[in-house]
Amino acid sequence: MAQLSDRLQRLAPSATLAMSQKSSEMKAQGIDVINMSVGEPDFNTPDHIKQAAKMAIDENYSRYSPVPGYPDLRQAIARKLERENHLHYQPSEILVSNGAKQSVCNTVMALVNDGEEVIIPTPYWVSYPQMVKLAGGTPVFVEAGFDQNFKMTAAQLEAAITPKTRMLILCSPSNPTGSVYSREELKALAEVILRHDDLFVLADEIYEHINYIGKHESIAQFEGMKERAIIVNGVSKAYAMTGWRIGYIAAPEWIVKGCNKLQGQYTSGPCSVSQKAAEFAYTQSQQCVEDMRQAFERRRDLIVKLAKEIPGLEVNVPEGAFYLFPKCSNFYGKTTPEGNVISNSTDLAMYLLEHGHVATVGGDAFGDPDCFRMSYATSDENIVEAMRRIKESLGDLR
Repeated sequence: MAQLSDRLQRLAPSATLAMSQKSSEMKAQGIDVINMSVGEPDFNTPDHIKQAAKMAIDENYSRYSPVPGYPDLRQAIARKLERENHLHYQPSEILVSNGAKQSVCNTVMALVNDGEEVIIPTPYWVSYPQMVKLAGGTPVFVEAGFDQNFKMTAAQLEAAITPKTRMLILCSPSNPTGSVYSREELKALAEVILRHDDLFVLADEIYEHINYIGKHESIAQFEGMKERAIIVNGVSKAYAMTGWRIGYIAAPEWIVKGCNKLQGQYTSGPCSVSQKAAEFAYTQSQQCVEDMRQAFERRRDLIVKLAKEIPGLEVNVPEGAFYLFPKCSNFYGKTTPEGNVISNSTDLAMYLLEHGHVATVGGDAFGDPDCFRMSYATSDENIVEAMRRIKESLGDLR
């Protein structure tokens, strides 16, 4: 019987996209579902950025772009890294891709050989281990749970390194937890990395600007780390440009050349119009970024307050991104009004969707079976109503 390749058989589907699709199907049936499953700002792309895209169309930016992205955009990214992060990159050390997701995948595919290990702290974004498997590598999970605010320590990193370790994937601010690594924590991790030859860190900084504790810190800032770090970032979260599909890496030139070679074979350069819009986003006023950040912070405060009022939920205070990742294991073993037993976080997420009409994602998908993820990138009204439904639904468990 014909079947898909072994490569695809090894991959799991995206749990976040699956829950989002299920909630959309319920909405199509006329059910009032509040979708807190997908990591997407609910704001529209700012008008001045949309205007730049319209101008690019009028100026006939309709042809293939260079594989690594337009020089003007890479120059704008280099200036952004200098201005905001005090990091010095040449445009030749930057590669623009079809979203930060491709940037992550490019990097893993370019650096990881069959059988090499990639350290991934748990909880993790659902796609990291799947991308490592796609490259033929082995994900090595390091548990950084609720009690340590979902952050891996330098001692844990050191203990996980073997002769086969090739890379660490680090996401700060974090999806799914909202945790943010401090400068001191990053410095300690950097010291471990620098003790091991040929060990790299993929620093996923896509939530950089959604930060509630002050300045963003990058692991690339420490002496010797620029040669070991691949920064991944993009416009999707900070500028509400998820559908425009523009991400980038900033990395040593030999890594950028490798990713360029790979990208040249399977997508080529990203959308020309989107690139011109992204260039404008980076070079014009950043007030829109701060306005959205303030809105997310207000929502963070609201959802944390409401979640703490739900008996049985354990809640930490996220310091960035737009996710709450509460501990829900107190509800395991309880029975729904329909007579089903809640055995794990996936069961709980499905119960909240079917019983409370709120779409969330079970923590199993993120490597932490004790928690579940809610995105608060939605209106204050939706947050209040969703938390009311969740509180009521959890109260119905026996």
